[in-house]
Amino acid sequence: METCIDRLRQYLTDQHIYFEVQEHRQVYTIQEVAATLHEKGERVAKVFIAWTDGKPIMLVLPAPAQVDLDRVRGMLKAQEARRAREFEFAQTFADCDVGAMPPFGNVYQVPVYIDRSLMEEPYIIFQAGTHHTTMKIAMSDYQRLVNPVVSDFILHHASEPVNV
Repeated sequence: METCIDRLRQYLTDQHIYFEVQEHRQVYTIQEVAATLHEKGERVAKVFIAWTDGKPIMLVLPAPAQVDLDRVRGMLKAQEARRAREFEFAQTFADCDVGAMPPFGNVYQVPVYIDRSLMEEPYIIFQAGTHHTTMKIAMSDYQRLVNPVVSDFILHHASEPVNV
């Protein structure tokens, strides 16, 4: 079976996209990925698979942020929005380690939503199917390839300023 990183390399090469691949020590949280790479967490994308009205969706947000499922429910006018269970999406991302899916839901026929705050970054870094491999591409290339729905769905704490 083709690995996720092989699939992504081929896809990005076919689309004439410049990308960088970085191998690092094995880490299991996206915040650890950012720290290992000495990157701002705001530039490292976290992938959150949500289950909305019986279907998976991919939410892409900055590493330090958290998903506000109430916002997701409202954004999609859904009856149900919750964190997907591993068994609900593992087969869809069979070429990836669980929890290391890249933010390319389009390659897996899963709708992609990106938080507006991540769109402000010049590039995006993401896990490439393993807990020890990341890729980096320009945000403009990511947006052109994936065409994600841009929305606001991260949790804002009371002490955190909210831009309106």
